[in-house]
Amino acid sequence: MGNQPSQFTEEELRDYEDLTYFTRKEILLAHEKFKAISPEKVNHNKNAKLSMSKMMSTPELSSNPFADRICQVFSSAGDNTGDCTFEDYLDMMSVFSDQAPKSVKAEHAFRIFDFDGDDMLSKNDLKQVIQRLIGFNNQFSDLDMEQLIQNILEEADLDDDGSLSFAEFEHVIDKSSDFTNSFRIRL
Repeated sequence: MGNQPSQFTEEELRDYEDLTYFTRKEILLAHEKFKAISPEKVNHNKNAKLSMSKMMSTPELSSNPFADRICQVFSSAGDNTGDCTFEDYLDMMSVFSDQAPKSVKAEHAFRIFDFDGDDMLSKNDLKQVIQRLIGFNNQFSDLDMEQLIQNILEEADLDDDGSLSFAEFEHVIDKSSDFTNSFRIRL
């Protein structure tokens, strides 16, 4: 930042302020962090697109078991590669910020956990979430996994259709006092 001129026009910065939960200063800080991921690419091209593997190597994502899904959900590429532009990164960091409302965080968490993209959290989606949370090396037996998924569905599947809709997921999130704190990345 310092004395270097911004790569953005005043209008772009105002738009970013309007479209995110960030101040101008936070937007510029986010851009500095994005540039640090791949300076050779971003320094001369504010529209540079960084690969998912580069994005996943950042301190913010490197230890997150859902890093690939986060990149895929926030990528505007539309091809499931998870490649991200600065605007994708800014959107991601904004949603994970303290200022983002719980409802916005819940919507994105649902999309991250919906591995097959069918707008429902099925038993298979829940299994993948659990496996990532406990670590692939600490596997439950098939019976234990099935019981855990069944317990989740008994608690949260209000219409008994064997999967969780967004409304059912949001209902669970609303009861969770810890969700907002755990769905956070600091700039």
